[in-house]
Amino acid sequence: MEFQKNLLEYISQSLMTADETISVVESVTSGCLQLAFSQMPNASLFYKGGITTYTMAEKVRLLNVDPDEAEECDCVSENIAETMALNVARLFESDWSIATTGYCTPIRNSSYKIFAYFSFAYKGEIVLTKKLELHPKTQALNAQLYYTEFILGCFKSEINQLLILK
Repeated sequence: MEFQKNLLEYISQSLMTADETISVVESVTSGCLQLAFSQMPNASLFYKGGITTYTMAEKVRLLNVDPDEAEECDCVSENIAETMALNVARLFESDWSIATTGYCTPIRNSSYKIFAYFSFAYKGEIVLTKKLELHPKTQALNAQLYYTEFILGCFKSEINQLLILK
């Protein structure tokens, strides 16, 4: 897996310049974001860590996701992504956090569609949540890699906006 080097360097440099930290919680991307952050120059200066919570039980136990809500939507919704983002930031005491949840294969619970929700939290507030849909014939690994690149690109834009405002 190779990520755009300039994208990783930009995110790394931006977080170091702002003297801010990040943590990640993943479901659908299953560690791809954690891998990307670990590949960034000087990652230990801003990347606090990440977790993969693949099951509903772990999302409920580790991230305080509401079990009834999780059951109702198979743990895949805008609100679940936001809850995950806010709680992983608390868990790692990071300025930023990224959360992903969704499907990389078409199954009955997803109405045979492939999609993901991702959310960014900054200093205890949600700053962006989006749904990303892919063609149902997309291979699982390709879906995970696409989600990861897209999310990193969106994160770069969010950091950009923040630095302009500072």
